[in-house]
Amino acid sequence: MNKKTLFSFLAIALFTTFSFAQNRALPNKDVKTLDGSNFNITNLENNGNPIVISFWATWCKPCKKELNNIAEVYEDWQDETGVELVAISIDDTRSMMRVAPYVNASDWDYEVYLDANSELKRAMGVQTVPHTFLLNGKNEIVWQHKGYVDGDEDELLEQIKKIAK
Repeated sequence: MNKKTLFSFLAIALFTTFSFAQNRALPNKDVKTLDGSNFNITNLENNGNPIVISFWATWCKPCKKELNNIAEVYEDWQDETGVELVAISIDDTRSMMRVAPYVNASDWDYEVYLDANSELKRAMGVQTVPHTFLLNGKNEIVWQHKGYVDGDEDELLEQIKKIAK
């Protein structure tokens, strides 16, 4: 592959990635609550305030680090921006039983849902975790971020502030 072809491919891939995130509606998919009830993700509601959807798994150390770091400042974020965070576990049926005990021990103040069959994950184009989406007040995806390193939560907060009422 020559440089021009490679550059064109990368430009298309980059454009596709960013355009994929811009003002896209949530897919009509069900997830499970921790008590086993069905919940359609399109029913997320936060009174016109931003919503963060974070895909994670109990076996993913960066995922847990991200959500634990956000938990430390979450109350301040809510006071400042009205944001709600929704954590969606992609643990499969083998590891799904670890989700509730981990969440309870972590004392997260997030809504937590299970996507054990990966339907929502696939519909939203999530390939690796952590993968974070930011929704505006109309529940449209306006930003996304893949992976986690310390400090990524600061960028997320800046994005939240841009769209908060």
